Amino acid sequence: GSFVGTPSEIALVRMSNDAKLPLDQRRNYSNAIDCIGRIAKEEGALNLWRGAAPTVARATLLSACLLGITSEIKMKLSRSGYFGKDGSAFHGLPVMFVSTLCSSFCANVVANPFDVVKSRMQNMPIAADGSAAYSSMVDCFLKSIRSEGIFVLWYGFTPGFVKLAPYTVICLTLADKVTRAMTGKDAL
Repeated sequence: GSFVGTPSEIALVRMSNDAKLPLDQRRNYSNAIDCIGRIAKEEGALNLWRGAAPTVARATLLSACLLGITSEIKMKLSRSGYFGKDGSAFHGLPVMFVSTLCSSFCANVVANPFDVVKSRMQNMPIAADGSAAYSSMVDCFLKSIRSEGIFVLWYGFTPGFVKLAPYTVICLTLADKVTRAMTGKDAL
């Protein structure tokens, strides 16, 4: 899904960043359709998938961390006795809240470097001769770390976590509770 959605992701990244650029460098897209159309026309249709590799890697790691870590933490907390017998205090909501919040934090730690690289690759201008600042995901990682240090990979961590945590808590808790109501078994 993340590969298919890359053109809309590049439009979001480009349009969000446009206001930060100096006036003479702004692209001034009027909307997402205009952005996608202009990228295809001015840069070539294949450039709509620029940054697809880190986008797919980010989505894969994010999902794996969210689901795997939520399940593990929920299991350990349920057995701890701190959340009632088998984590059933208040219908299991506190144990789900804590486990999904922890998994959101961990997933953001793992996925944020790919988000930084994805955004940099999707924002980079292409020169008239076709050259670009980064030739690949690995090149972007290395150049970013060399020029700004290792912690550059976690720029935007706080807003990313503030966005991801509520989504994760709500979605995974609902998935778990609806699955339990319909099947009698936990989803996570």
